[in-house]
Amino acid sequence: MATIASTVQTADDARLLRFALKQDAIGSGANGVVYLAAAAIFGEMFGLPAAFLYPIGAFLIAFAAGLLFLASRPGVSRPAVAVVIAVNVAWVVASVELLAAGWFPLTGLGTALVIAQAVVVAGFAALQVAGLRKA
Repeated sequence: MATIASTVQTADDARLLRFALKQDAIGSGANGVVYLAAAAIFGEMFGLPAAFLYPIGAFLIAFAAGLLFLASRPGVSRPAVAVVIAVNVAWVVASVELLAAGWFPLTGLGTALVIAQAVVVAGFAALQVAGLRKA
């Protein structure tokens, strides 16, 4: 029976995976900072309540810090990356649900933002899956 290592050890093996994690961290962290700094403005522009954006912003900043930590380790933990991928997939599913259920009175810009973020996050998840497979 073949075994799969729980960490990716070499830099060459993990290049794509580390790239995907770092890009996800940059996007997540930037969104988190903007959500915290401009929740009231975004609320009006996008039709999302500031009370919704504050905790999302805080989560994104913490998530970004975790991604950077994970990407900086000598060996990248496969189980941890699997959790990251699951969180990204959950974000995409929640974005679709937010649009389909009409939870908030989104503006046209708000709808575009939710769709764009879902597409970008799906791309991060796909890159992370590819990085795991390559490693």
